[in-house]
Amino acid sequence: MKITFYGHASLGIEVGGKKIIVDPYISPNPKASHIDVDTLEADFILLTHAHGDHIADVETIAQRTNATIVSNAEIAGYYEKKGFTTHPMNHGGSWDFDFGNVKYVNAIHSSSFPDGTYGGNPGGFVIEGERKNIYIAGDTALTFDMQLIPLRTKLDLAIFPIGDNFTMDVDDAILASDFVECDKVLGYHFDTFGYIEINHEEAIKKFFDVGKDLMLLEIGASIDL
Repeated sequence: MKITFYGHASLGIEVGGKKIIVDPYISPNPKASHIDVDTLEADFILLTHAHGDHIADVETIAQRTNATIVSNAEIAGYYEKKGFTTHPMNHGGSWDFDFGNVKYVNAIHSSSFPDGTYGGNPGGFVIEGERKNIYIAGDTALTFDMQLIPLRTKLDLAIFPIGDNFTMDVDDAILASDFVECDKVLGYHFDTFGYIEINHEEAIKKFFDVGKDLMLLEIGASIDL
């Protein structure tokens, strides 16, 4: 399983011979100007919620690649009406895709499209594939619901928002890693805007001091699990 950071909360995942893009907000992000969204391949697009900083490039990518859009029922329905291929999910539900299993789990946030359309309840994803398991938390506050995840899935990586103001901060992400019983964390949803700028060295040290590993990738960089 290969995971690429495209900035903000955008990820690329290669697993089971398929390519997945999560929450594509790339072309409007000046920090990701070196990423050419028109060259990204996708078999699936996973969306945690409907905010503009998570869906900006969905239609561009889906039109070019014919990727299946996977999200909650409301978001899937929104794109289905526009003629896109979708797979609707909801909290607690899972589905065996051809690359692995995906479960839609709870997140505490808000969710509406830029045009004001209701975007359903926000969520995160637990993905199991190629004998590796990851949790993409989405935009969320710290929540006790995270403690349910290790009851079913032993994680190899947790991906948490750490920018504060709109989501958890670094300290809450440390607690979240305890809740999900995973000490290997990839941080995202930081630095894109003034509200969510962080001190990288301080964040990494806070994780290190409690025996955990926080990775902050450069935009375009990848890790292999």
